[in-house]
Amino acid sequence: MKNAFFYSILLMLSFSLMSSSCSSSDDNGPTPSDNSVVIAEVTATVETGTWRITNYIDSGQNETNDYNGYDFTFSDNGVLTANNGTNTITGTWSVTDSSNSTDDSNDDIDFNIFFPVPDTNVFEDLNDDWDLVIYTNTKIELIDISGGNGGTDTLTFEMN
Repeated sequence: MKNAFFYSILLMLSFSLMSSSCSSSDDNGPTPSDNSVVIAEVTATVETGTWRITNYIDSGQNETNDYNGYDFTFSDNGVLTANNGTNTITGTWSVTDSSNSTDDSNDDIDFNIFFPVPDTNVFEDLNDDWDLVIYTNTKIELIDISGGNGGTDTLTFEMN
């Protein structure tokens, strides 16, 4: 009888310990679907130094040369500046979770670029909510799949 009582107490203690050690939520960090950490890292990375476009493919056409000589500065206030020593083009930029945008995917990170220029200006081609493909401390690779014609654009910035 003593053993039965002892085992029932031990069993109740085990259940109470198991139920108190299990938790239905974990507030110690981002969940896999939470892109805020990556957004913060990408934002901090591009705000450091100046960048240049090393690859721009617009629907199969290599248009990288349109941006030769331009240095891009991503300021912490959302201002994007392209300068080649003679011309300065000013626009805006941001990095956001695509679930807040109108593009057709919902699990990626958008790198948003906007230059208020006429449609005939080459900088208008950069205006988009680009999907982040790869980023390092010195390189940002972006892609955009056009909803209209299905063309794929790629854009790569590398740190100077």
